[in-house]
Amino acid sequence: MTEPIRDIARIGHAELLTTQPERSLDFFTDVLGMEIEARDGRSVFLRGFGDYLRYSLKLTEAPHTGLGHLALRAWSEEALRRRVQAVERSGLGIGWIDGDLGHGPAYRFTDPDGHVMELYYEAERYVPPEHLRPALKNQPQRYTGRGVGVRRLDHVNVLAADVAANREFAQRVLGYRLHEKVQLDDGSEAGAWLSATIAAHELIYTADAYGARGRLHHLAFWVDTREEVLRAADLFLDRGVHIEFAPSKHAIAQGFFLYGYEPAGNRIEVTTGGYFVFDPDFEPIVWTEAERARGQAWGVPTVATFHTYGTPPVEPVAGVAGAERRTRA
Repeated sequence: MTEPIRDIARIGHAELLTTQPERSLDFFTDVLGMEIEARDGRSVFLRGFGDYLRYSLKLTEAPHTGLGHLALRAWSEEALRRRVQAVERSGLGIGWIDGDLGHGPAYRFTDPDGHVMELYYEAERYVPPEHLRPALKNQPQRYTGRGVGVRRLDHVNVLAADVAANREFAQRVLGYRLHEKVQLDDGSEAGAWLSATIAAHELIYTADAYGARGRLHHLAFWVDTREEVLRAADLFLDRGVHIEFAPSKHAIAQGFFLYGYEPAGNRIEVTTGGYFVFDPDFEPIVWTEAERARGQAWGVPTVATFHTYGTPPVEPVAGVAGAERRTRA
C-alpha cells in the first residue's frame, strides 16, 4: 500500500465573486452573521466566529459570479514545496504570487477543469479586537448571536466537465482522500466527495449538467446543531433569501442541510452533522445511479435545479443527455 500524501492541512479560504457587492455583503454579515475582518480594493474579507485564521471568505466584486479561487494551506514549508513540485509535474501550474491578505507567498494553479487554486503555508492567526474577545482562551472569537452565526467555512463543491479526471488529480497530486462517489450505469462518475482531514468531505466534484468548465456548485458554512439549520431557514424566509432546498439530511456524507442563493445568485449551504473518517484503510463508498435516484436520506426528492444550476450560470443546452441524472448529494 502506497503511503498516503498528507501535505494539505485544510481549505484556508475561498474567494467568491459577486455582481452585487453590497447586497452580498449584507447577506454574509447580517444573515449569516460573519464579521468583516478587512477590506482591500474590491474585496471584503470575512470570518466565522470559529475561524482561527483571519478569514475564510474573500468576497470580490466582479462582472460575473462563481469561484474566484480556492486556497489550500499546507502543513509546513516542506509540505508546500512537495505539493508545488507535484503540481508543476502535472503541467497545470501557473506560478508564485506574493500572497493575499493574511498569508504569505502562494503557488497558483488550476485543476483539470480550470478552477483556480492556490497552495500556501505562512498565515496570520486571528487576533480579536476587544469587543470580539472571547471569554475562553481556546476560542478565537466571541459568539455574537447575529443572524445564523456560522462558525466556519466547511466545504466547497465545484462543478466539473469530467469528475474522474479532477478526482484523480486531487488524489494523486494534492493528496486528497476519496470517501464517497457516485458512479453512473455507463461507468462515468457523477460526483466525488474528498477530504484532506477526517471530515467526510471538504472538496467535492460534481458533474456539470451542461459540460461547462470551472463553475461553482456551492460554498458550505458550518453551524453546531440541526436546530441552527432550521433557524437559518426561518431567517432566510424573513429576509427574502431564495430557499432552493429546505432542511433535510443528505444520504451521502449524512450532513443536515439548507440551500439558498445569496443576492448575486451563488448557492450557499448552511450545514451540520456528517461523520468522521478515522480509519487509515477506509474503503470509499460507491453509490449507484439507482441508489441516488431515491433522493436524500429520508426519501426527500432532490430539487431539479440542484442538478443543473451553478455559477456563473450558463444557458441551457437543448438535448443535454442525462442532465437530470447528474446526481450530486
